[in-house]
Amino acid sequence: MPCLDEAETIGACIAKARRFLEASGVDGEIVVADNGSTDGSQALAEREGARVVAVTERGYGSALQGGIAAARGRFIVMGDADDSYDFSAIAGFLEKLRAGADVVMGNRFAGGVEPGAMPPLHRWLGNPVLSALGRLFFHSPVRDFHCGLRGFSKTAYERMGLRTTGMEFASEMVVKATLLGMRVDEVPIVLHRDGRSRPPHLRSWRDGWRHLRFLLLYSPRWLFLYPGVLLMLAGAAVAGWLLPGPRSVGRVTLDVQTLLYAGMAVLIGFQAVLFAVFTKVFAINSGLLPEDRKLKSVLRSVTLESGLIAGALLFLFGIAGSLYAVGIWGEARFGALDPSQTLRAIIPSVICLTLGCEIILSSFFLSVLGLQRR
Repeated sequence: MPCLDEAETIGACIAKARRFLEASGVDGEIVVADNGSTDGSQALAEREGARVVAVTERGYGSALQGGIAAARGRFIVMGDADDSYDFSAIAGFLEKLRAGADVVMGNRFAGGVEPGAMPPLHRWLGNPVLSALGRLFFHSPVRDFHCGLRGFSKTAYERMGLRTTGMEFASEMVVKATLLGMRVDEVPIVLHRDGRSRPPHLRSWRDGWRHLRFLLLYSPRWLFLYPGVLLMLAGAAVAGWLLPGPRSVGRVTLDVQTLLYAGMAVLIGFQAVLFAVFTKVFAINSGLLPEDRKLKSVLRSVTLESGLIAGALLFLFGIAGSLYAVGIWGEARFGALDPSQTLRAIIPSVICLTLGCEIILSSFFLSVLGLQRR
C-alpha cells in the first residue's frame, strides 16, 4: 500500500488485508510504502502489524516501486490506502495469479462504483476515454486502465522494468504487460467512498494529461506515424491534382499558393514518419519498449547504403527540376516570370531536394542508433 498522510484510513486497510490473510490461510505480509507521511501513518501501520518501508523519492510510482522491491512474496497485490478498496475481498486476484495470469487488474466498472466514490468527470470522461485510447493504441484487453487495485507476480514485475515515478506508473504497467505479451486478466471489484476527510492527492486535469501524454509517448505510431502518413498522402494528392494547372471548386480557384501548402504538408508528414522511426528505435535501445520484429525486419532491409541511394536520386531529381525552371527563366531572358507557371516546377523540385537531404541525413542517424543495437 502506497501511503502519504493516510492516518485516517491506513489502519482500516491493514485490518482488512490481515482479515483476508487469516481467512484464506495465505502465507503473506502487509507492506506499507510510506512516501514521507507527517501525520503518524507509519506508527499506526506498524501497530496494526504491517511492515513499513520508507521511500524518500516522492511520487506514486516511486512509493510503489520501493514497496514492491521490499516485498518478499511470489505474488503482490497493490492498492491505495484510502479505504476505497476492500482488501478483504481480493481472493479473485490470487486465484487468477495462481492460474497463470501475469497481471490481474481490478475492474471498477464491472464490479460497481458506490455513489460519490468516483467524481463524475473521472467516471464518465477521464477513465473511459483514457482506457479506450489504451486499448486502441496497444490492443490491451483491460477495460479499467487506472484501477489502483491490481495484482501481479514478482517475476512479471521484474520483467516489465517499470520506470515512471508518478501517476503514470499505473498506465505503464498495463502498457508494458501488453507489449510484452503477458497474460492480463481482470476481476470485477467494488469501488467504495474513501474514508478520508481531506481531498485526494489526485489532480484531475494534471494527472489526466500525464496519463494521456504517457500513452502518446509510448505509441510512436499514433503520435507520429499515422498522422505523418495521412499528412503526406493528403499533401501529395493535392499537389498532384494542382500540378497540371489551376483548379476550380465552385467559385474558388486553387493555384500555386495551395500547391505550396500541399508541399509543406508532404515535408511535415515525412518528418513525422522519421520521428516515429527514431522514437521507436531509441525506445527499444533504451529498454522502454520491447523488440519489434516488423521494425527489425524493415531496418535490416533499409541499410545506410540504400538510404543514401534513395536520397541521392531524389536530390538529383530536384536538381533536374531546378535546372528546368532556370531554363524557363532563360527563355524569358532572366526577366519577370509568371509565378503560376514557374512555381509548378520550382515547388516539386524544392520538395525533392529537401526530402533527398532528409533521407540522407536520417540514414546516417539511424545507422548511429543501430550501433548500440549491433
